[in-house]
Amino acid sequence: MDRVNTKLINFPDDISLKHCAEIIVKGGIVVFPTETVYGLGADALNPSAVEKIFTAKGRPNDNPLIIHLHDISVLDKYVMEVPQVLSLLSKLYMPGPLTVVLKKKNIIPDCVTANLDTVAVRIPDNDIARKLIEYSDTAIAAPSANISGKPSPTMYEHVVSDLFGKADAIINGGKCRIGVESTVLDLTSEKPVILRPGGVPYDSLKLVIKDLQVANTSSSDTPKSPGMKYKHYAPKADMVIIKGDMLRVLERINSMSDDYSGVLCCKETYDRYDTANKLCAGSIKDPSEIASNIFECLRLFDEMQIKIIYCEYFDTKGIGEAVMNRLLKAASQNVIEV
Repeated sequence: MDRVNTKLINFPDDISLKHCAEIIVKGGIVVFPTETVYGLGADALNPSAVEKIFTAKGRPNDNPLIIHLHDISVLDKYVMEVPQVLSLLSKLYMPGPLTVVLKKKNIIPDCVTANLDTVAVRIPDNDIARKLIEYSDTAIAAPSANISGKPSPTMYEHVVSDLFGKADAIINGGKCRIGVESTVLDLTSEKPVILRPGGVPYDSLKLVIKDLQVANTSSSDTPKSPGMKYKHYAPKADMVIIKGDMLRVLERINSMSDDYSGVLCCKETYDRYDTANKLCAGSIKDPSEIASNIFECLRLFDEMQIKIIYCEYFDTKGIGEAVMNRLLKAASQNVIEV
């Protein structure tokens, strides 16, 4: 694609956000912060604008996009019907890190949904994002604002590195609070199904939805949700996850480490690794801290030009399930048990 003159919005206010909304309305693409990761947005009702997202990211067009709304009150404009369970879910998690898949209305172009009759919808819990969407007066289609396949962007520096010269504007919202993408919940199946783990843990949704299911992501069909089919979240380095008793994990990683390898670990084990090329994701006592740092760590390893990353297997309780989902995808499911 031709290089564009990217406007950097370091101090977003109403004036600059309305200017970014004009870019959206005129068919441009804008990077904006959310509580999960940064998004690359376009007018969801403008097919030529949506195509710019796929081009800028190098994203396969059979990978559907999530549309973002500023408020639940406009949902009826875009979907055929609203299931009863969504009434409670929306009070709890909309705005929030929950995406729901619903039957779409014809107003949504097929390029947004990969020709499916469903659409994924979210209301971000971020004032900048919601103001941008409201000022644009449309739904904004947006995947993560990174080059397709790379670790997701959780900091302003990440999106400038990936999309400067490709997006029309980049809005600085600081570091994303949650740090992993939204949970995607399909409400069009016979029973509600989690298509992608994320910011709302399984256990939290299970309290609301007793017959909650979890999808088998091995299908080669067109996915209903992002993050199901293609390699995602991957650093440049090869990555191996070491799983087992912590003492054996420490011994194995220390025995394999060299000047070209890096270690991704928790705060409790950081000082016990011999290599200088180690990064701490956070404390095992605080899975949300690990979630907020995980993509930043993978990108730092890229900057360090590490050739192989040895990563501890983190607890999968709560948001830890989403963390390990991302790390396993980044490692292409390459796990050594010790």
